[in-house]
Amino acid sequence: MTAARVLRMSDLFVRTLREDPNDAEVPSHRLLVRAGYIRRAAPGIYTWLPLGLRVLRNIESIIREEMDAIGGQEMLFPALLPKEPYEASGRWTDYGENIFRLKDRKEADYLLGPTHEEMFTLAVKDLYSSYKDLPLTIYQIQTKYRDESRPRAGLLRGREFVMKDSYSFDVDDAGLEASYQRHRDAYIRIFDRLGFDYVIVKATSGAMGGSASEEFLATAEVGEDTYVRCTRCDYAANVEAVEVRAPEEQEYADAPAAHVEDTPDTPTIETLVAHLQADFPREDRPWEAADTLKNVMVVVVHPDGTREPLAIGVPGDRDVDLKRLGGQLEPLEVEPMTEDDLREHPALVKGYIGPGVLGEESASGIRFLVDPRVVEGTRWVTGANEPGKHVLDLVAGRDFTPDGTIEAAEVREGDHCPRCWPELGGTLVAARGIEMGHIFQLGRTYADALGLQVLDENGKLVTVTMGSYGIGPSRAVAAIAENTLDELGLSWPREIAPADVHVVAAGKDQALLDAAEALAGDLAARGLEVILDDRTGKVSPGVKFKDAELIGVPTIVTVGRGLAEGTLEVRDRASGERQDVPVEGAAERIAELVG
Repeated sequence: MTAARVLRMSDLFVRTLREDPNDAEVPSHRLLVRAGYIRRAAPGIYTWLPLGLRVLRNIESIIREEMDAIGGQEMLFPALLPKEPYEASGRWTDYGENIFRLKDRKEADYLLGPTHEEMFTLAVKDLYSSYKDLPLTIYQIQTKYRDESRPRAGLLRGREFVMKDSYSFDVDDAGLEASYQRHRDAYIRIFDRLGFDYVIVKATSGAMGGSASEEFLATAEVGEDTYVRCTRCDYAANVEAVEVRAPEEQEYADAPAAHVEDTPDTPTIETLVAHLQADFPREDRPWEAADTLKNVMVVVVHPDGTREPLAIGVPGDRDVDLKRLGGQLEPLEVEPMTEDDLREHPALVKGYIGPGVLGEESASGIRFLVDPRVVEGTRWVTGANEPGKHVLDLVAGRDFTPDGTIEAAEVREGDHCPRCWPELGGTLVAARGIEMGHIFQLGRTYADALGLQVLDENGKLVTVTMGSYGIGPSRAVAAIAENTLDELGLSWPREIAPADVHVVAAGKDQALLDAAEALAGDLAARGLEVILDDRTGKVSPGVKFKDAELIGVPTIVTVGRGLAEGTLEVRDRASGERQDVPVEGAAERIAELVG
């Protein structure tokens, strides 16, 4: 057994803090800085200190082991990349302001790699030409760069971050399915080993392209991703990927003709419903917001800066979820339409916009997309595009035809499950999470763009099909911390902790220091990574205890007053359970406890 290293607090490059950093927004960020794992270099950019780098490297080791176990081969691309491959795929433009671009002294264009699909594709194209070379899985663990407009939450949303990205290359779709499943199984093993709660949810592919797509989310209240789960079946999805089950089309032969009515002072859904209830009462039931069609105006910003107006029609009891809408339209960005934007379209009457002036074939020429619930035969109350007027009994498919449908309405708790309603009666509940991994069936998007073909068994050129599989090791540090911390500090799962045991010499007596030193040496000789708090001078036992709790090593051993009676105190950091262990044979006993 190879002896491990003892890290002595007296010379370890670490400085713990008692106060939270001013820019820290979430608990993991606060504690990682206070415990001496990372330091801020610039907004969204962090320096890894020795303890933090140990945790990061442990996570990377787990990922490597599981990727190698499914036949993955590690390589490493440069972070500084030429423009041409990204221009060929269209992403030099599509990424817009989200990438760091630079020129060399000869004015040639480069970028700092945000992701490496193009480079992987070209590497395989350069070296392989036959179906006999496939299937292939290659991966890297590399620093990535994205020009986040608002970096936040420490390591959770930064401008520089570490990512493991792997790619599978297969001759046909059946091969892609098999590669995807191998990666999915490997990801489950990886996240089980990382030691935090996670869920697997259906996701959108966004700017990456491709078909099947799943996210691995760490459950966390501070997470930026909202996902939903069914109460009756195993359905789970990021809200951006939820697909509303459209109702059946309705007969409308007997529906009354659409009619415009005066509805003064009703620019909001609430005021409209109240007016309908007072002046146009229904015989079957009261009016509801869901009977109205809300037409929301947004602006779609293309990568080249072009601004395109877009109208989104949703039932009036729901709002448009801009993040969800943006997920459907990536790489385009979405902004609410401003007053200045609205003035550029005088045909639109604010508060009373209706389908009559929307659609690519209309006078405005503004594309009009509607929620999947707006099916043929459904009847709506909506704006008449005249001040103080709405149109009633407007029938979809008879009186207006949208340009298409889009999943943009907010998803709410209690909504019907898209998979099992009404058969099982499942409804959706919502939670928040941190995206930790994302797997895609890319298909032939990049192979087509970059000409990746091989000869099949019949000697015919076929386009290779690809899968893409990402994990964020640096983000994992924060996500795991967020998932396991407590009121005392960090509390790492054993497999990724910076050390196995934290030995505290709780006093200045030389006998205590000698006993702690001897124990640390014995533990290291048994292959355990040890932090030894051997500090003297003005560092009190209380400070040492607080630092041990803050740093979060899973086993804390106190060499203190019990030494006179021949015992040491061993505490489990996560559970708080304590037990006294005889000094004689203590290293062996602690090694057994550590497992």
